[in-house]
Amino acid sequence: MRKQQLLKPIAVSIALTLSATAYAKVSPEEAAKLGNELTCMGGIAAGNEAGTIPPFSGKWLGTPPGIDYEPHVGQHPIDPYPDDKPLFEITGSNWEQYRENLTEGQIALLERFPDTYRIPVYPGRRDFRYPDEICEVAKKNALEAESIDGGMGFKGYMGPIPFPIPSGEHKAMQVLANHNYPYRAFTEVMEVRDLADVNTEGDITWGQTQNNTLNVITLPDRIGEPVSDIMAYSFTGTLLPTRDKGKKSLSVEPMNFAQGQRLAWAYNPGTRRVRQLPEFGFDTPAAGTSGKITIDQDRLMNGSPERYDWTVKGKREIYVPANAYRIHEESVSYDELLTANHPNPDLMRYELRRVWVLEGTLKDTHRHKYGKRVMFLDEDTWHSVMSDYYDTREELVMHALLNYYYAYDMKAWHAGTSFYHDLNSGGYVAYNLFQDLEKGPILNAGGLKPEMYTPAALRRRAH
Repeated sequence: MRKQQLLKPIAVSIALTLSATAYAKVSPEEAAKLGNELTCMGGIAAGNEAGTIPPFSGKWLGTPPGIDYEPHVGQHPIDPYPDDKPLFEITGSNWEQYRENLTEGQIALLERFPDTYRIPVYPGRRDFRYPDEICEVAKKNALEAESIDGGMGFKGYMGPIPFPIPSGEHKAMQVLANHNYPYRAFTEVMEVRDLADVNTEGDITWGQTQNNTLNVITLPDRIGEPVSDIMAYSFTGTLLPTRDKGKKSLSVEPMNFAQGQRLAWAYNPGTRRVRQLPEFGFDTPAAGTSGKITIDQDRLMNGSPERYDWTVKGKREIYVPANAYRIHEESVSYDELLTANHPNPDLMRYELRRVWVLEGTLKDTHRHKYGKRVMFLDEDTWHSVMSDYYDTREELVMHALLNYYYAYDMKAWHAGTSFYHDLNSGGYVAYNLFQDLEKGPILNAGGLKPEMYTPAALRRRAH
C-alpha cells in the first residue's frame, strides 16, 4: 500500500491553526539525570519522604529468577510477589482520611457502594526496568526530540517515549505523546478476548473479539531510527454479540495527526462489502461493548488529541492499580472476578504512586461524548492507569482503570484488563478479559506484516 493511500490530510481549517514551530529538547545537564536521579524514562528514582513510595530498584529485566514462564505463546502472567498482603484497605467508612490520594472517580465509587467497594493497598514495588537500548534511545530523545505542529506530532526516534523530561510551551502535549507512543509489544495477538457489560444486578451481556496489532514504532530492527509516517496497524473481528458476528475492521494509525489521520476499513457480513469508514475513533462505540465504551477510551485515551485542549495539572501521589498480576492469573474465573457493581476487590492490587495529572477539556468547536477527561499517568511508565470522565455539563459520569503488568515477553509494561464504571447506572464494562481463556495476549511472537492490513487483505479474511 502506497504512503499516499495510508495518510491523507486532515481539514485545512485545523492545519492552519497549528504552529510549525518545534519545541522541547533539554540540556545535556538535564538529560544526564536520566538513569541517575531519574529513571531512564524520567520518573523520580528516589522514594517519597514518608517512605510510602519506595525507591526505584530496577533489579529485574524480563522474567525474574525462580519463575517458570514461556514467552511469546500467550501464557498467563505469573505474580512475582505471591506473598504480598494488603497493608490496609480504603473503604466507604474510612476513605476521607485518604482523600488527598484519591481521584474524584474513586471517591464516587466509595460513596456509591460503601459496603462492598474497597481499595486494597499493597507495598509499593518498583523492581522492573526497560532494556538498555531503549533507555539509550530515550536519552537521545530527551536531547533531540521536538514537538511539531502544535504538539500534534513530533520529531524523534522510534522505540521509547519521545519526551522523558517534558518541558516548554507544549509540555501537556508531550505528556500525552508519552502515553500515546510508549515502548510496547511490536506484535500483539489475541486469538480471543472477552468483554463483559455487567449491570447492577450482576447480569452480564457478553462481547467477544479477535485482535492483532503491529506496532511499527517498536519493531526491533527500527529501534533508534527517526520516526516514520505510520505508528501502528490494527485488526478487530467481532464474535459476540451474535448480531454483530462476522464484522471486521482494520485501521492504520499515523505518527502525526496534523499531517494524516487514522484510516479504517470495515467489512459487514450483511452486505459482504468492504468500505472505508469516513471516521474511526473519538466517541465511535468500540466493538463488543454494547456501545458503552468509545474507541478512544481503549487504553483510556488513544488517537488524535485534536478535539481537546490539554493541560498538565502537575504530579500527585495517588493509589492506582499497579503490578496487576493476581487479577490476570489462569486460576481466576469470570464468576469470581465479575461481581455486581464492581469487580471483586480481592483480586485487585493498588499501590501509592506518583502520577502525572493530565486534563483534556473539549473545545467549543468540536463534539464528543465527554466534555472533560482527567488522566493519571504512572511516572515510571507513562501509561495512563486511571481516568475520570465528565459529560458536557461537567458532571462526573465515569471512572475507568487499567491493570498494567510487566510482561516478561517484552520486557515492558502491558495493558491488561480494564474496567469502565458508569457512575449514573452503577454498572460497569470489563474490557480485555482473558482470565477464563486458554491463552492470554501473545506478545512479540512476530509474524505480522503491513500487507496484512489492507482493504484487499480484509476482504480475504471475510471469505
